[in-house]
Amino acid sequence: NCLFKLLHMSVFSQSFSPCGRFLAAGNNYGEIAVFSLSAALSPDSTALNQKPVLTFTAHEGPVFSLLSTDCHLLSAGNGEISAWSWIVFLCQDNSLVVGGGDNNIHVMDLENGVFKTVLQGHSDYVHCVTVREREAEILSGGEDGAVRVWDSRTGQCVHCIEVYKYEVCARPQYGKWISCVTTDSDWMLCGGGPSLSLWHLRSLSPTSIFNLSGCQRQAAFHQDLILTVGEGAFVSHCLLGGEVKAQIPCTPQSLNTLQLNNNSTEHRVLTVGGSSDHIDVFTNLSYRAFSLRF
Repeated sequence: NCLFKLLHMSVFSQSFSPCGRFLAAGNNYGEIAVFSLSAALSPDSTALNQKPVLTFTAHEGPVFSLLSTDCHLLSAGNGEISAWSWIVFLCQDNSLVVGGGDNNIHVMDLENGVFKTVLQGHSDYVHCVTVREREAEILSGGEDGAVRVWDSRTGQCVHCIEVYKYEVCARPQYGKWISCVTTDSDWMLCGGGPSLSLWHLRSLSPTSIFNLSGCQRQAAFHQDLILTVGEGAFVSHCLLGGEVKAQIPCTPQSLNTLQLNNNSTEHRVLTVGGSSDHIDVFTNLSYRAFSLRF
């Protein structure tokens, strides 16, 4: 039974602790595992140091998303959000933005746990959200094929980009859904059914299209590169101009999540997870150093 569980495990979500010394990962069984990066990256590390220091059941279904604040690890399952204490002092006032199956984006005040705003406009499931803090904007991508840009102060949708209607992005064989969206200054990455594409948010136009097979599930800006994972056992390194520079092999045959640890210079790593109980750790972006295991 335990072997069967490991063989059918998928890692859906990851988040680094505020100090950068720990990695939390959530799987399809509702479990969250906490790994010590300090121990795993030690020169004296053993196989035992690549196992969790703590594993607990957080939700009845999959842990779809994890996010760290200054003092809490927030986890999202089927219709519920839970907060787990990283440390014991009180968080500063901040907000949590979540999207889900009711087609809406909800903004919660983390200090009192009350949802204070509902953003309505998507006509189907919301797959991904990101916050563009400098511009006080929220971006969301959904099953309806739209990326919506919201003014977080007024709750109004200021732009709606239907990515699948752009011929250079469209891939009808994969559908129109948007599975990932992320921003860096005036730039946005989005993809899913349509090809992963780079957009200039001031002109609202695509500037680069990335010729990657399958659907990309998560992407990130890193210096002069774009890192992305999806269908396929590799992390793709892409240049901003659209060229796929390298594809680095990984353990899982399909990937759901990647995280860059920017919280600690001592433990600066890339971690990726997907259709396996392994979470691959890259101390150098060019190769997999080792794997953490549930």
